[in-house]
Amino acid sequence: MGQSWGMRRFWRWLPRWVRRLLKAILALVVCVLLLVAALYFYAHPSITRIDGVVYGTRGGEDLTIDVLTPKRPNGLGVAVMVSGGWKSGGAGSLDTWLVAPLLRGGYTVFAVCHISQPQATVMDAITDVNRGIRFIRHHAAVYGIDPDRIGVTGGSAGGHLSLMLATRGGPGSMGAADPIDRESSAVQAVAIFFPVTDLLNLGTSTENPGDGGPPISFVKGFGPDALDMPKWKVIGRESSPIYHIHLNMPPILIHHGDKDTLTPLEQSTWFQERAKEQGVDVTVKVQPGGEHGWLSMSWDIWQFARWFDAHLKPPHSTE
Repeated sequence: MGQSWGMRRFWRWLPRWVRRLLKAILALVVCVLLLVAALYFYAHPSITRIDGVVYGTRGGEDLTIDVLTPKRPNGLGVAVMVSGGWKSGGAGSLDTWLVAPLLRGGYTVFAVCHISQPQATVMDAITDVNRGIRFIRHHAAVYGIDPDRIGVTGGSAGGHLSLMLATRGGPGSMGAADPIDRESSAVQAVAIFFPVTDLLNLGTSTENPGDGGPPISFVKGFGPDALDMPKWKVIGRESSPIYHIHLNMPPILIHHGDKDTLTPLEQSTWFQERAKEQGVDVTVKVQPGGEHGWLSMSWDIWQFARWFDAHLKPPHSTE
C-alpha cells in the first residue's frame, strides 16, 4: 500500500511533459508489441504439413516434396522450387513464414526439392522438377487441388527452374510404364524472383567468364561437357528459358532488383523483350535498389498470391 502510494506521489512529482513523454513511449511500445505479435501470427498460419513425400529417385537418393495444406484450402496448388544456386534443401527445409501469404490465400503449397549440384547436374534438376509437377498433378485428387490450375514460384535458381517449366513443361509420354510420367508438367501461372534466363549471354553478371562459357561458380553443376565449348553451346541453349518462349506460355510475373549483380535485371528484361517479339506478355516489376534479395520480399510474395488469384482461380470464383 505504501509502495503504491509512493509511486503515485513520484508520478505526480514528475513534470507534466515528462509524464506525457513516458505515456507516449509506453503507447509506442504496446503498439510495436502488438504489431510484432500480429506479424508473427500472420507468418505462422494453421496448416497440415507432410514432409518428405517421395516423388522419384536419382542416383539412389529420394527426390522429395513437402506438402503444406492450409486450414481453409481453396482447391488450388502452388509448387515452390526449393533451389538457390541450383542447390536444394531436403525435406522440411522450406520455412512456413516464407510462403505464409500463399497459405493465407488458401493455396496448398508443394515444396519441390531436387538433388543439389554438382552431385546432380542442373539439367538433372530440370528433369526432376518436371517429374515433381507430374507427381503433383497425378495426385491432385489426394491433395484436393485442381490438376489443371497449378502455379509455380521460386527465386534465383528456383526462378530459372520455374521458367523452364513455363517454357518447356508439357505432355508426358503416353507410352511410359509409370503413370506419373504420362502426366503433363505444364504450369498455369508463374510468379518468381530474379531468374537467369540466358546462360549463353550472362551480360554484366559477376558470373560471366567473358568467353560465352558457363557461370564461373557453377561450371561443375553443368557436368564435364560444360568445359567443351561446342557442347556447352548446346547445353546452355537447352537449359535457357529465353530460347524456348512460345505463344502458349502461362502468365509470368518476375520481380527483379535493379542492383542485382549476380543475375542482373537485364536477364529478366531480355526475356520480356524476346517474349514481346513473339506476341507474349511477360510482366517484370523492378525493385529500385534491390540486389539479389531485399527486405520487403515477403510483401512481394503477398503480391504473388494476388497474381495467382488473378490467373489460377476460375472466372467468377468467390474464393
